[in-house]
Amino acid sequence: MTKSRLLIKVPFRDNEIEDFSQTYDVQLHTEDAPRAAYLAQHGGTIDAVLTNGSLGVSRDEMDAMTGLKLICCLGAGYETIDLELCRKRGIMVTHGPGTNDTAVADHTLALLFAIIRDIPHFDALVKSGGWKTVNTARPMINGKTLGIYAMGRIGLHVAKRARAFDMPVHYHNRKKRDDVDYVYEDSLMDLATVSDYLIVIAPGGESTFHTVNADVLKALGPTGYVISMGRGSVVDTNALVDALNDGTIAGAGLDVYENEPDVPQNLRAAKNIVFTPHIAGRAPETRAIMIDLLKNNIKSVLAGDPPVTPVAELAGG
Repeated sequence: MTKSRLLIKVPFRDNEIEDFSQTYDVQLHTEDAPRAAYLAQHGGTIDAVLTNGSLGVSRDEMDAMTGLKLICCLGAGYETIDLELCRKRGIMVTHGPGTNDTAVADHTLALLFAIIRDIPHFDALVKSGGWKTVNTARPMINGKTLGIYAMGRIGLHVAKRARAFDMPVHYHNRKKRDDVDYVYEDSLMDLATVSDYLIVIAPGGESTFHTVNADVLKALGPTGYVISMGRGSVVDTNALVDALNDGTIAGAGLDVYENEPDVPQNLRAAKNIVFTPHIAGRAPETRAIMIDLLKNNIKSVLAGDPPVTPVAELAGG
């Protein structure tokens, strides 16, 4: 019996590839040029693609994969996938909502602590033989107002952790939630104005593109910090660079970027910022859950059954 063929666009561990290979014909192509060459010759044989929300699957790639049945996204995001084209083609799209929420929430607080307490700087200082000076006092976390832009599953986990530090929590969503007692702000500008620390967890896409702009950063103010954890497109990079350099805000922590993996030099050169390379959701515990969900979605769809976790826009088929 011929195995269904999977095209994998994102890195997987060797043992995971071996596991998938027990059931499927696995084609691992993480680089653009080799992948394009492969699809030009074999695209019609691909049944499913494993990708993520940042990489997605381009229209050219979908055109080459004439028999494509399924696009599986690692993690919750799927913003770069043309869902209307998928609907027309009958291609199902699945994702992994909730699989790494707690890991991302942990990492969010880690970045917040790292930049506010300037931990990377002090670590480097001690390792180089230095010590504290009279000017090394840093702000506290406790009691400061935390603003959360997008109170979804990750936002709820962040808010729960923030309460352990006696932080008042305010948030802005497209609409007010009825199931929480956190303070709702009608606009992102209002949220930035009342926040000491602004956590950005909004999804990508046209509706959120550069919504954290120069005006929002100005409203956050010279003692404010911004932590970007959702999608890099939400924060205007040039506005952020200006705000960091001219004292509009005090600092930032970033796990996501506009043009990953390229981080512009002017952003990297800022002194009041801490970076991680889009790894917030990565943890052994979350990885196992994510892989199991991928397997279940692939098995169901390729067997002709409904997916386990379809994206909301295609949930009705």
